[in-house]
Amino acid sequence: MALTFHASGDVALADRLLDRLSALSVPVTIFAVGQWLEQNPGMVARVRDGGHELANHTYTHPSLGTLAAPGVAAEIARCRDVLVARAGGPGAWFRPSGMDVPSDLVLQQAAKAGYSTVVGYDVDPQDYRDPGASAVVARVASAVRPGSIVSLHFGHAGTVEAIDDVVAGIRAKGYELVTVSRLLA
Repeated sequence: MALTFHASGDVALADRLLDRLSALSVPVTIFAVGQWLEQNPGMVARVRDGGHELANHTYTHPSLGTLAAPGVAAEIARCRDVLVARAGGPGAWFRPSGMDVPSDLVLQQAAKAGYSTVVGYDVDPQDYRDPGASAVVARVASAVRPGSIVSLHFGHAGTVEAIDDVVAGIRAKGYELVTVSRLLA
């Protein structure tokens, strides 16, 4: 199964989370918000040095379902361009912001931007609502199954506090944690 993170928010919390993931030897897929990555260019090396992969999560993180085709296209392309400039490539994956199930419009615009696969998730502990570490751990533990993709977020202290127990719970069930690229290979 794969842990994925939406990358935005407090860089200090992102650093703490990446430190924990490194200590736990857990590779993850990080869906970066392009604007955040542009403002924090050192995060590219930090992510890569940890054995993680970067992917596209729009440029400003709008609710894509509220935008017309030109806006959707711009959000995807601008983040792709930041990834190319900062990381040397566009990332293999795209995840839309502000929607659980991508619309046909989002799928079409993602394909036009070079993303043949739009990656969703089946486990959402809603850590972005700051329910506390114990709630994040319990929500992940009750929902994971073989092949799961878990959606988590940088920038939330409860996520950092929960990560050790999240990983321990997943491993206790006998699951291996891998990147989305390895999961979908």
